[in-house]
Amino acid sequence: MDRQPLLVCQVGEFRKSYHELRAGDAVVGTLPLHPGERFKLLDLADRGVTLFPPALAQFLNSSKITQAEILREFMIPGTFVAYRLADLTDRLPEFSEFHPGPVVSKRDRAHLGLGVGRWDSLEALYSLAGLQSLPYPLVVQPFIEGARDFRVVIIGDYAEAYERVNPHGFRKNLFHGGFSRAAATDPSLLDFCHRVMARGKFPYAILDLLVSPAGEPYLSEINLQGGLTGARLKQAEFRQKVAALTQEFCQAWENSSKNQP
Repeated sequence: MDRQPLLVCQVGEFRKSYHELRAGDAVVGTLPLHPGERFKLLDLADRGVTLFPPALAQFLNSSKITQAEILREFMIPGTFVAYRLADLTDRLPEFSEFHPGPVVSKRDRAHLGLGVGRWDSLEALYSLAGLQSLPYPLVVQPFIEGARDFRVVIIGDYAEAYERVNPHGFRKNLFHGGFSRAAATDPSLLDFCHRVMARGKFPYAILDLLVSPAGEPYLSEINLQGGLTGARLKQAEFRQKVAALTQEFCQAWENSSKNQP
């Protein structure tokens, strides 16, 4: 029997109606899926269910591994994902020639800089991997000496940036003793952020960027939510702006569904 398109706005409602959702329906809000449930995003997209934020953005959200695979063009050249020791082995010749200096490793889904390590070279990381099991998968990328760390918040027509500084170590996270200072929202930096967001289908985002001494911006990480310590925008205001964007999407979806034959 035919029915009107469904607009699902609550997690409980989503879990109850998951198997009945079909093309023309919509689910709004970032779904709090467990790692083993993430296939549901692919399943919903394949069924033609509209998601806000889109399925790709929700896949990318908080997963360093997924971001390094899909958004690699925006990251430091040489960035790769090591799923096993053989992946480190395969990269040794390239890094010995083109990236002989320090490298950084990042554990997937580790936050606050707690899963980040710095190594004198890929050979040093590889030597450790030969002695003990590493927590694969890992994102590995060349370390840029003197790079500046920025967090950029973009939501609707609102955008702000601030720099994170830590004179005591290479981790710039405020959790590790760093401090923040306001930064100008340079048009070229914002253009870079918007290109990242377009590729990942992020309707809004909190982006962490590294800017090399030569002024080249590189994506470090992008998320749909995150800490805003140091930002002018507070979490309550951020949630209000997300709610406003979500309401705009719902209104547009309802208008579209009414016009469907």
